[in-house]
Amino acid sequence: MSNPSSAAPVVPAPRLDLVEDLHGRPVADPYRWLEDAADERTVTWSQQQDELFATASAGWPGRERLGARLGELMGAGVVGVPIWRGRRVFSMRREPGQEHSVLYVQDSSSDGRRALVDPIAIDGSGTTTLDAWQPDREGTLLAYQLSEGGTEESVLRIVDVTTGELVDGPIDRARYSPVSWIPGGLPAADGEGRVPAFFYVRRLPPEEVPAGEEQYHRRIWLHRVGSDPAHDVQVFGDGHDPRTYFGVGLSRDGRWLIVSAAVGTAPRNDTWIADLATPGAHLKPDFRPVATGLDAQFGAHVGRDGRLYVFTDLDAPRGRLAVTDPSEPGPEHWRDLIPQHDEAVLQDYTVLDGEQLIDSPLLLAKWTRHAVSEISVHDLDSGSRYPGASGSIELPGVGTVGGLVSRPEGGHECWFTYTDHVTPPHVYRLDGLTGRVELYATPPGTVAVPEVVTRQIEYASADGTTVRMFVTSRADLLDESGGPRNPRPTILYGYGGFGVPMTPGYSAGILAWAEAGGVYAVANLRGGSEEGEDWHRAGMLGLKQNVFDDFHAAAGHLIQNGWTTSAQLAASGGSNGGLLVGAALTQRPELYRAIVCSAPLLDMIRYEKFGLGATWNVEYGSADDPEQFGWLLGYSPYHRVREGVDYPATLFTVFDGDTRVDPLHARKLCAALQHATTGDPQARPVLIRREKDVGHGARALSRTIALSTDTMTFLAAQTGLDLNQRDR
Repeated sequence: MSNPSSAAPVVPAPRLDLVEDLHGRPVADPYRWLEDAADERTVTWSQQQDELFATASAGWPGRERLGARLGELMGAGVVGVPIWRGRRVFSMRREPGQEHSVLYVQDSSSDGRRALVDPIAIDGSGTTTLDAWQPDREGTLLAYQLSEGGTEESVLRIVDVTTGELVDGPIDRARYSPVSWIPGGLPAADGEGRVPAFFYVRRLPPEEVPAGEEQYHRRIWLHRVGSDPAHDVQVFGDGHDPRTYFGVGLSRDGRWLIVSAAVGTAPRNDTWIADLATPGAHLKPDFRPVATGLDAQFGAHVGRDGRLYVFTDLDAPRGRLAVTDPSEPGPEHWRDLIPQHDEAVLQDYTVLDGEQLIDSPLLLAKWTRHAVSEISVHDLDSGSRYPGASGSIELPGVGTVGGLVSRPEGGHECWFTYTDHVTPPHVYRLDGLTGRVELYATPPGTVAVPEVVTRQIEYASADGTTVRMFVTSRADLLDESGGPRNPRPTILYGYGGFGVPMTPGYSAGILAWAEAGGVYAVANLRGGSEEGEDWHRAGMLGLKQNVFDDFHAAAGHLIQNGWTTSAQLAASGGSNGGLLVGAALTQRPELYRAIVCSAPLLDMIRYEKFGLGATWNVEYGSADDPEQFGWLLGYSPYHRVREGVDYPATLFTVFDGDTRVDPLHARKLCAALQHATTGDPQARPVLIRREKDVGHGARALSRTIALSTDTMTFLAAQTGLDLNQRDR
């Protein structure tokens, strides 16, 4: 084992004698003062931690080699699916070495593409990100959203696609705002011609909401391009929970307006539809419920055939697709088009109904079976799957399909991305006339991928539930049966929350680790949606401990089956996955040599008070409720730290611009572990890596490489992986 660090001495953080009585139980919070980033004590402590990290990281071997290799493996760049509007096609693309992807437009199939929104051209520092974009139905105007410094506080602007000139905006308070353009616009106020217009979501002004709730109170508005947004017409949103997120969308012909409302990240939403055919209906839509007050999720749209399609998990946790007449939108009128499958999970669908398919329009359905993608082909009218080979689309491999994008005006073709553990995302075109899939666009760069093998293996969790995980290793380090020849340094990664599935995908970090001789495992824990909504709900609220038990069992399986040892096993996770590994290190510290805990939630008693925490109590529960408080206190990592325990070496990574998960969580647990652990700070350091001008989400390529280099060299130094050698 190499010497992992030459860390400077840890400066103990002052401990408060703060104990609160919550629901009749004493709850200590000795590092409450670290919640305030502006407190002089916090500033001083953070500076000391910066110095501690700099000293320790300087001694981790293999940094230069790993950073260069990560750059090579990310050198393929990025290419996105084409979005067609009229004769124009829009798509994202990142050339090798570019810091951010650029939004391009191509005016016709024969023209070259030209940059429309380039974040680096806007801000050379690389701290501005393109959060979202939406061209109008004609392809003449583009709405796009930028944020700075990682805040995700999107500002909405409108540009002329032909000239690139700004024609409207900036409009603030547009974080997480969908934009739905009205085909052909609306009549101008003076009656002369028409004005481009769209529906969108925007928060109320800060002065109109209670203090501390500025991140909430969204509404749906109608905006005419060129007008003052202060005069926008509110069309929906009064009377809802302040934490509600709204969705808004129009049918292709602009007649039907569909809105949805979900409280925070709840796995349920209400949906309404309004007919805009009558004059003035855009200003005051008459909404009728599609589905309200039901414990399920609903996505709805009106097709070119005039039917209302409802994609839902109501009475179908693996998903189903139903249809009805939009004038009779309620569940009692629905007819199943694609019923729930016994094993696969319905993820998405699209319709191919162009002129060449007028007599036999197709319905394409995207599924995942144990996290692996499939596409099936159905008759649009009946939903019946075509028999034999014609009912399935052959994919390039065992991987993940993204999107299923067809032309808004209809057609016989669609586009999707495909990736797997050794393949960067490529774009494919599916021809509904022939059933053929052909390569449409490749990443702009080339990359030499190491010879690795990924297996999906099964194991039993504590309660006997079968859980799966993907395990990646160099092929030459496996035996004839595909198992390990000998235990090796291993990273176990997981997420387990919010219905987010862990599906196969290209990862420079996984490949670099495996290439150096390590093993990388990704667990499909409860709390995700790999097996449907029931799988999600089996890992939320009072059942959250199932997620942690699944992760502990994955670690135990890897050790018991010879993949690794506890002295060579590391755990890694971010955001909700940071909570996961925080629970892993405080519940089962003996299983792990090292932990990387990124942008985590860790104080589960006070998490609702910071960032967007109040929107997540539908996933975790609320400490204000006595029963739910018991759940949270039972696993809250910050509150489970005990003195006299030899905790794993731990690296927290936090981002000062993070407006989702406040860095206070990592500060508090870092201080608690530094105080409590009996481990040698030279051999098992507890460190925090702080990064400025970046947040929870998108970041520049160089920052991604730097962060991965730091976290992986830390784990390699702890587990004994030699990053300077690709072969052994």
